Amino acid sequence: MRDKFIAVITIVCACFAASSLAAATIPAGTTLAVSMVSSVTSADAVGRRFEGKTDQDVAVKGNVLLKAGTKVLGKITASRANNRKSEPLGLELTSISVNGRTVAVKTDSIQPGGISPKTAKQAQFGHTAGTSRVTPGTKVQFQLAQAVNL
Repeated sequence: MRDKFIAVITIVCACFAASSLAAATIPAGTTLAVSMVSSVTSADAVGRRFEGKTDQDVAVKGNVLLKAGTKVLGKITASRANNRKSEPLGLELTSISVNGRTVAVKTDSIQPGGISPKTAKQAQFGHTAGTSRVTPGTKVQFQLAQAVNL
């Protein structure tokens, strides 16, 4: 009976140790280089989803936690689609696919290609001019606003 108890405890400890080694954290402030898979424009509605993939490995303390090509999903946070107040195109990442599961992420919103030009009158009413377009293959960089536990 005692041998079985010791065997069970050993197995539980081994499983816990293995899961602790597999668990990793990508710290806030880490830059994720992403290659766009979806096309987005500043005329798309806020909230529209897009897809990308990591452009390079993400390593923490020498350990690769995300391999290049890892699928990422994001959403449009600002656009010109709102007739009352158009803004430059804004994007942020919302999740990463890791080992067949989806992990939520929070990144700072970015404006790919810089800020759209404004006329003086448009600036007065909060409107932007021109249409920003991000095509598949475009490289963009997102910064994690919160740490990600994998």
